[in-house]
Amino acid sequence: MYDTGSTAFMIVCTMLVALMTPGLAFFYGGLSRRKNVVNTMMMVMAVIGVVGVMWVICGWSFAYGGDGSIPFFGGFDQLGCLAATGDMIAQASNVPEGDTYPAIIDIGFQMAFAMITCAIITGAVAGRMKFGAIILFIAIWVAVVYAPLAHMVWGGDGSFIGDTIGALDFAGGDVVHISSGVTGLVLCLMLGRRREFGMMSYRAHNVPFVVLGATLLWFGWFGFNAGSEFAADGIAALALLNTIAASAAGLLSWMIVERIRVRKPTLVGACTGLVAGLVAITPAAGFVEPWAAIIMGAVTAPCCFFAISYAKRKIGYDDALDAFGCHSVGGVVGGLLTGVFCVPELSWTDFGGLLYTGDPALLIAQFLGILVTLAFVIAGGLVIGTVVKKVYDGNLRVSREDEARGLDVASHGESAYPAYLGMD
Repeated sequence: MYDTGSTAFMIVCTMLVALMTPGLAFFYGGLSRRKNVVNTMMMVMAVIGVVGVMWVICGWSFAYGGDGSIPFFGGFDQLGCLAATGDMIAQASNVPEGDTYPAIIDIGFQMAFAMITCAIITGAVAGRMKFGAIILFIAIWVAVVYAPLAHMVWGGDGSFIGDTIGALDFAGGDVVHISSGVTGLVLCLMLGRRREFGMMSYRAHNVPFVVLGATLLWFGWFGFNAGSEFAADGIAALALLNTIAASAAGLLSWMIVERIRVRKPTLVGACTGLVAGLVAITPAAGFVEPWAAIIMGAVTAPCCFFAISYAKRKIGYDDALDAFGCHSVGGVVGGLLTGVFCVPELSWTDFGGLLYTGDPALLIAQFLGILVTLAFVIAGGLVIGTVVKKVYDGNLRVSREDEARGLDVASHGESAYPAYLGMD
């Protein structure tokens, strides 16, 4: 018989992770310009539909199907999740040894992961990418890039990054954050800068939306990290505690840096620091002690701050809502620090963190895992982006006229604030 506590725990965690995508819609919507808020939120919400369908059709099978013999890919044996219901019925009367909850829950749990990952990408292209183009890109990307990457990291024995290289990723530093942020960077470079980039200051148009979105993300992240233990046990509790500690440290650290650099801590900055801390702890949530989680959040937030505030301006790329600066930079820093602070007894491999063992093997594995992730995601993003560009007659971008008047009306025929009479 299944353990009802773990079953309920995983169902709740699945619901919490699913909540993160609408939360991101509010977060991104608040950060966007007033004339683009509907389009920005619509891109995120559309991901729910696209990924929900694609995951059932092929994503789950490509990520977690097969017999584990292929290090880069799952298999075709679970297309359409056709065997899921039958397996659930069969297992109910003869529970496999070691299973504490019905395996069918994993399909929904991992689907929610795929949704939030794809939704993060949209922030980089806000305000200038054709709606149909981003939808087509996401539909291909989740099957061709995300699902194989999830297999490489979390596919168990024989998986390339998780087993062969031996890199650790508790809840998605590589799979979710680095992959989404780097893909967003690839797309924004293919699109080019927004019309007024570098000539005017872009500010969040609705700060309360940002706070609401960050709160929903923070709440959902507890299911994201704690649920990645796949059991209601002490490691799940540790992951939850570390999630709180790192996010608190990230928020505080960002406020301090803002106070020093711009003389005033901002609410948008505090929310961004919260998210940076969450990103940092994601690959390490079940591997490190709470004091280490505080250090990770406190170190990662300033790294993200300088990536967003200085590197973006110096390099000149236009990542509209800083998907790369927050998620990829935070994911890389968090992944590397996992190789420093991982408690040996909690590691999934034979190696613990550098701080405990003096052995750099895990840190090197973390570095190699990140390099493989970057190479695979950049190549996949460029190929898919090029294909989608050809489908749209060589142009992923909306017209200059539509960009100037805003994509809410141009792409959706809606206005977020139809009674507002002021200038945008």
